Amino acid sequence: MRKNKTMLMKRLQELESKNEDINIGVVGAGRMGTGLIVQIGKMKGLSVRAVSDIYLEKATSALQIMRSERKLITTSNIDEAETAISDGSIVVTPNSSILPQLSELDLIVDATGSPEVGAEIAQESIRQGKSVVMLNAEADATIGPILNHYASTCGVVYTGASGDEPGATKELYDFATTLGFRVIAAGKGKNNPLDRTATPGSLETIARQKGLDPKMLTSFVDGTKTMVEMTQLANATGLKPDIRGMHGPETTVDRISHVFCTKKNGGILETEGAVDFALGSVAPGVFVVFTMTESIIRSDLEYLGLGQGPNYHLYRPYHLCHIETPLCIARAVIHKEPAIAPIAGPVADVITIAKRDLNLGERLDGIGGSTVFGLIERAETARQINALPIGLTSNAVLKRNVLKGEVIRMDAVDIPDTQLTRLRREQDRRFG
Repeated sequence: MRKNKTMLMKRLQELESKNEDINIGVVGAGRMGTGLIVQIGKMKGLSVRAVSDIYLEKATSALQIMRSERKLITTSNIDEAETAISDGSIVVTPNSSILPQLSELDLIVDATGSPEVGAEIAQESIRQGKSVVMLNAEADATIGPILNHYASTCGVVYTGASGDEPGATKELYDFATTLGFRVIAAGKGKNNPLDRTATPGSLETIARQKGLDPKMLTSFVDGTKTMVEMTQLANATGLKPDIRGMHGPETTVDRISHVFCTKKNGGILETEGAVDFALGSVAPGVFVVFTMTESIIRSDLEYLGLGQGPNYHLYRPYHLCHIETPLCIARAVIHKEPAIAPIAGPVADVITIAKRDLNLGERLDGIGGSTVFGLIERAETARQINALPIGLTSNAVLKRNVLKGEVIRMDAVDIPDTQLTRLRREQDRRFG
């Protein structure tokens, strides 16, 4: 891994020396988007050349924090934007739909966290022959398999982000499976206390103190974000949730391999090959639990401090989220490979659960709202019960009353006809 990253750094240095930077467009200049833009500004061979946000001041602020010496040109006109980039300027625009059409850009990053925006940006970028980095696990968990199918057909790269927990865990998973280890479980530590009833209203004060959007923080606290992230990991590895919602035990790093193993070995899992999460001191790290049958290797693993067997664990004590994302941008363009992407059709899905009693005609307010939360479920089970994916809940209208804790079914809602819902229907037809 270190060698690969060293080689990547060398290639980026070569690109900068030739004045052939990878030109990047970023959609979304919130907390993650701004951090990504600033981090890219510290690196060689990468250059942010267009930023879109519906709030122009956010896009402008991100570039000012980056201390770019390039002139900023605000426009929603494609021809003006093309000219501005050619002249060495950076385009700032409220119209995200123009970024995929800009020929000067090599890759588009979606940092919005909105499944609806992610669907439109990713599909159009792929159609225009541009690779896509989805710093948007919500979109990937909903329509990642069909987007990856399109990207493969068009010869571009579709990838989730390095640094977010799914991408960081996938690095450990790839390391373990390449060495021939059998993976028992993989997952993350959950950073926030779990409260399924959390709402933007109840968390508004603490969200403002942390500089976060209240809906974003709500998705962390009510567990939906963890479900989304582990669905992204499941779809990229073939690992499945052991039970609906996963187990999520409280544990410590030294107990990981004892807890996330099968019941016959003293753990909590019914079967091997699971995604899961831990409460407690495991956060903000990620882990993989694995086993090996060869006695000489097991002896070496024990000597090296990875456990006492029959299970061992790899643990990375951090994930740097958007700060690491530039690495997968470079990897996508230079090596033409993703950091994390669906291996085929959905392995898991995030189904929708009523956060409180809901009434006929009520409009759902999506991920991180006050009406619903998500639980990970095996994809085949989600299809059998006709469950509504959490990514489709924004502005869906209920056609009947739903009780608190009840799974909301597709036939219980009217869903707006959007690019997101059309892609989801196509995904269901292709892989269902």
